[in-house]
Amino acid sequence: MFESEYKAKFRTPEEAVKVVKSGDWVDYMYFNGYPKALDRALAKRKDELYDVHIRSGISLPPFPEVPQSDPTMKHFQWDSWHYSAFDAKLADQGICSFSPLLYHEVPGYYRRREVEMDVAMMRVCPMDKYGYFNFGINASHCEAVLENAKIAIVEENENMPYVYGGNGNQIHISEIDFVVRGENELMANPVPLEPTEAEMKIAEYILEDIHDGCCIQLGIGGLPNYLGKKIAEAGLRDLGVHTEMMADAYYEMWKNGCISGAKKELDRKKMVCSFALGSQELYEFMDHNPMIATYSVDYTNNPYVIAQLSNVISINGCLEIDFYGQVASEMQGPRQITGTGGQWDFVLGAYHSPGGKSFLCTSSTYKDKSGQLQSKIKPFLTPGAACTVSRQMTHYVVTEYGKALLKCQSIWKRTERLIEIAHPQFWDELIKEAEKLGFWKRSNKIEP
Repeated sequence: MFESEYKAKFRTPEEAVKVVKSGDWVDYMYFNGYPKALDRALAKRKDELYDVHIRSGISLPPFPEVPQSDPTMKHFQWDSWHYSAFDAKLADQGICSFSPLLYHEVPGYYRRREVEMDVAMMRVCPMDKYGYFNFGINASHCEAVLENAKIAIVEENENMPYVYGGNGNQIHISEIDFVVRGENELMANPVPLEPTEAEMKIAEYILEDIHDGCCIQLGIGGLPNYLGKKIAEAGLRDLGVHTEMMADAYYEMWKNGCISGAKKELDRKKMVCSFALGSQELYEFMDHNPMIATYSVDYTNNPYVIAQLSNVISINGCLEIDFYGQVASEMQGPRQITGTGGQWDFVLGAYHSPGGKSFLCTSSTYKDKSGQLQSKIKPFLTPGAACTVSRQMTHYVVTEYGKALLKCQSIWKRTERLIEIAHPQFWDELIKEAEKLGFWKRSNKIEP
């Protein structure tokens, strides 16, 4: 029925990227959604173009060619909503710029025309018989981007898993300008991170607060995957899933009969996410699975949606915490190394969920460039670091030495609780700093 329209809009990647003009803003997509064939074709046009801005996030291997083709930035400027290690290295070279965000707001940035955008291009599933292109494992903000682009281009990939959705998970051929076919590369699989000893201990502390019927949100890294295994071993039942990212930990829990979604007030018996990042086994699990529902991120990460679910347990990593309870999760001093992602959204949403809790987790120490051990709990955040979660919002902080409730606590009480979960090697030093600041009361105590 839609074959004639498809043929009329079909182009080679080289033909499609001819629409990009000097000075344009071009949107790629996050994760496995970035358009590899179109990216290669656009990189070949480098010498014809000037001041083209590319906006993306979380670049995965094989990495985009456009930013690597022009270290002078005369032709292409790379902008990112969320750094991967690749994007951070580009930033170190002056090739990439960071755009702060609240993830649940991103679709609104496009619909309100608050971001400049001329051309959108992204990878999708092949068109179905009804004329729809499914966004697969990358719903995120795809719909809003394509709907508000002056020119919308999709790149079909037969290896993109087809994922059923709630909303924002597909686009119709009538809403796009051009279709190209990629080389059907497999989706990228990040190398699984093994949990550290500290993360294993942190998982044990968090597991104490998870019970049958909880709704789980996990961030990325070794801790979430390890925690998923521990939940599976614990035999918890009727867990729900409402998360921005579907990860292997959820598949692990599902295989062990932990996840049913039966207790959820919204999307009952569905595992809800906005995108996925994990193994090929995870992607195969999601493909045409009626239990999975992808939504636009303004639904999955909307704090007011999250708050309608009971017993939401939100678990995310961070880099450092100060005595005020301010949390830095994306910067090492002035160096941007990652992004806010959905951390802010779920910290707020989980706290307002009936019975919900938000946990921000980190090992208590790190080694500096000289190999010296340093505390991640500090009097103040490292100069230059932006605060990801403000002191008013921080609920629980967890290290390998325990968990600290900070919500509603005075500064002196927060200071005491944070020092209690700091590495014991730094207790004396941290107490002295707290005394200088007037944050230490006679009633404060630290128990070994």
